[in-house]
Amino acid sequence: MAIPSTPVSYRSPLQQMTQTTPTRLWNDSASIEELTYSIAHGAVGATCNPVIAVTILKKEMASWRPRIQSLLTELPTGTEDQIGWRLVEELSVRAAELLKPIFAAHRGRNGRLSIQTDPRFYRNTNAIVEQAEAFNHLAPNMIVKIPVTRAGIPAIEEATYRGISINATVSFTLPQSIAVAEAVERGLRRRESEGKDVSSMGPVCTIMVGRLDDWLKVLMEKEGILVDPGYLEWAGVAVFKQAYKIYRERGYRLRLLSAAFRNHMHWSELIGADAVISPPYSWQKRFNASDIEVLPRIDDPVDPKVVDELLAHFPDFRRAYLEAGLTIEQFDGFGPTVRTLRQFIGACTDLDVLVRDIMLPNPDLA
Repeated sequence: MAIPSTPVSYRSPLQQMTQTTPTRLWNDSASIEELTYSIAHGAVGATCNPVIAVTILKKEMASWRPRIQSLLTELPTGTEDQIGWRLVEELSVRAAELLKPIFAAHRGRNGRLSIQTDPRFYRNTNAIVEQAEAFNHLAPNMIVKIPVTRAGIPAIEEATYRGISINATVSFTLPQSIAVAEAVERGLRRRESEGKDVSSMGPVCTIMVGRLDDWLKVLMEKEGILVDPGYLEWAGVAVFKQAYKIYRERGYRLRLLSAAFRNHMHWSELIGADAVISPPYSWQKRFNASDIEVLPRIDDPVDPKVVDELLAHFPDFRRAYLEAGLTIEQFDGFGPTVRTLRQFIGACTDLDVLVRDIMLPNPDLA
């Protein structure tokens, strides 16, 4: 959409960003209440996954309990897992409905709801693609999250070839970002070679900037590394800026997305990029209450001293920052990948328990 060329009155920093720069805001939740707030401040996308689903269902259990009970009747042989994923789908479809006008206005580039494939499939390309295909048909404005694992890379290519817009997740590094971009390009070229349309697709590659920072902080404590602790707040930003520079140089046809917010630089340092920021509701409120000046900073380099210190003391930062730092075969064993997959898989268990407590109420608590 056109960017205003003359000054206008703004109500929030996030609105100013979305109206004066190409940087787009997506909401890191499928909660209708939170998404409504986010859209009012310029958001043009949102996301759902088992972690988000459990959080919403617990918060809104009074309204969701009847639906869970009706699903138990509709699916008399359904497992907790099957019913739990139906809830993820329904939460996603409900949020996608709010975004449909934006989807139409942006011709598919925005207005999408990100729905995550089952993280337990992270080693199974065929299972990922099959579920991505099913999720893609839930609503016209779905975008499907696929993990950037060894099995996820070919799944990203195949899903793209099938016309599915993907959001690469469980991604923290430059090597992962480039592998995703190359896989998407292969998928797009395959479609184009067969005369199939790609104009309405809107793929993105997430970099979970804060989770890389988190991992380096773990290593600093575990290995007794001494550096200025403030330097660790810049690791994810440095990787994002490096990836964005390469994306532009090579003309990749997907956008980067910043997620896993831990400090304001995960937003403020990326303003001006033709990219997406996807903070949770709580961070959006903090950004909007701040007096941080909204200025394009994406091309401002991270202090070379900070980058050099991180490169010198943290082999895992070298793996994340350098293009040859990781091979595709090494993605699954990278520390932040393991930690994130464990959390996402654990959320599937939490979702099962939530459904089980209604399916089979504990008689000891009656």
